[in-house]
Amino acid sequence: MTDQRIEGAATELEGKARNGLGRLTGDSKLQVEGKLNEVKGKALDAYGRVIDGLDGLVDKAPTQYQGKARQGLDFARRKPLLTTGIVAGLAVLLSGIGRRR
Repeated sequence: MTDQRIEGAATELEGKARNGLGRLTGDSKLQVEGKLNEVKGKALDAYGRVIDGLDGLVDKAPTQYQGKARQGLDFARRKPLLTTGIVAGLAVLLSGIGRRR
């Protein structure tokens, strides 16, 4: 289990608590903060699941590619936002190429 999954679960739990407290006290700002933390926690958990899955794939890769695959995975762990942006940009580029044909 990655640090992102643990942090995501904690953030989501904190968000649910804030949201509930906000509902009890009628504090809409606290409710919004709670909902935002819930979403952030779910996103971190999802990212951690992807990293865990990729970790398993790296182990199954041919030996000559495992070193480079590990470097890429380590980069993704250190820079989650940058990695997400790179993947999203590639998805947009690839979808644009597919439409032109």
